[in-house]
Amino acid sequence: MKSLEIAQLLDLDSIVKIDEGVIGNNRRRAYIRNSIEDERCIVVKDMNHIVGFLIFDTRFFDCSFISLIIVKPTERRKGYATSLIEYFTSISPTLKIFSSTNKSNHEMQEVFKANGFIQSGFIENLDEDDPEIIYFKSI
Repeated sequence: MKSLEIAQLLDLDSIVKIDEGVIGNNRRRAYIRNSIEDERCIVVKDMNHIVGFLIFDTRFFDCSFISLIIVKPTERRKGYATSLIEYFTSISPTLKIFSSTNKSNHEMQEVFKANGFIQSGFIENLDEDDPEIIYFKSI
């Protein structure tokens, strides 16, 4: 059974393990911990096991910005990213939500499109030869 909730500090190790499995290291541990402490991290659980998480911020030009959406690779294409986005949309403190992904990340682009986001611009020079696409959704 799937459930979504604001992450707690006791979830930190599980979240970092998922993140590490995707990026290959735990360099974002402090960032994830701070997000949990600030109640800006949402987890999705299946059978009481965390399978994904979303981290957001509300300081992007006074709008919400989804910084990370990470789903455990073995659990992808099961609707978890959509569940995280829908949950965040329901609790967003702002009427505008932004996010971004690399031009090379076609899977995430499809997730954004399927969830009503539209392209809102590009940022060059973050990753060499892989521009960042900015996405926008109005609530």
